[in-house]
Amino acid sequence: MGHLQKILDRFRGKRIMVIGDSMLDKYVWGEVSRISPEAPVQVVDVQRESYAPGGATNVAMNAAALGARVRMMGITGDDEARKVLLRLLEEDGISVEGMLIEKDKPTTLKMRVMARSQQLLRVDYEKRAHSHPEIEKRLIAAVAESVDGTDAIIISDYAKGVVTKKLMETLLGMARKEGKIVIIDPKPQHKGLYKGATLITPNHAEACQMADAELDNGDGVEEMGRKLAKELDAHILLTRGEKGMSLCRKDGGVVTIPARAKEVYDVTGAGDTVVAAAAIALAAGASFEDAASIANHAAGIKVGKIGTSTVTVEELRQSLSS
Repeated sequence: MGHLQKILDRFRGKRIMVIGDSMLDKYVWGEVSRISPEAPVQVVDVQRESYAPGGATNVAMNAAALGARVRMMGITGDDEARKVLLRLLEEDGISVEGMLIEKDKPTTLKMRVMARSQQLLRVDYEKRAHSHPEIEKRLIAAVAESVDGTDAIIISDYAKGVVTKKLMETLLGMARKEGKIVIIDPKPQHKGLYKGATLITPNHAEACQMADAELDNGDGVEEMGRKLAKELDAHILLTRGEKGMSLCRKDGGVVTIPARAKEVYDVTGAGDTVVAAAAIALAAGASFEDAASIANHAAGIKVGKIGTSTVTVEELRQSLSS
């Protein structure tokens, strides 16, 4: 594992651009001790509220926690949620100059009501329609201005309007020309937009959808991964939960990486941690196999924490040494 530790030494200062669907996660924490007299529902006595960046902005937070210099590119509404989200990003040193405003769409907000460490309810505020053409044009221009000064680009696609055909065609064309790394956390319905990326990181269910295959116990994962790698002309890092990961290379080779987690408390945001760690590792000169191994360790640390938490380089060092 010594060579992986040396890769971690090169993490700090890597320039990572994250493009995708920005969200704000709001948590309402309280206690439940009675049923409402108005309807058969629990009454939550609210004690506090907290916020965390979600979606693509959680990827940005993960990359920053690993020592990267991060530029976040995306779209929000012109509302209070935007102010909270940008403040949280800036507190972690993330550049938000590329966060554009689309006035007729709200900032995507996911509110979770929590009691006794259990989620009772989730309320979503969002509009999933594609962005206005003028906003899309401005976002593409902002991305184009930043590509040259970037070591790796992450696309965090939640299919909420930011990732479009025109954006991906332009971005992948520039990346090929400039020799830039592009890593994509995908949504199956956008599969056709990803061809030619460096690395795509679907989970097992997403890979099945992308390969038009039935969800199974994983016996056919190697064949499925090879199919996707060939079709999309990209390496595929297929995350499989307790079964670890499978790196399916464009040359047809498959490397299986066992899961690292000792105890799983919460898988929320694990994919964001994987894509951030893999991107920075590749930017630091790691091979695809080594980047996948580092990402696997990062995921193992993440699922041992509650909520959309991040992983640090020091935690990775300890995991690699154990």
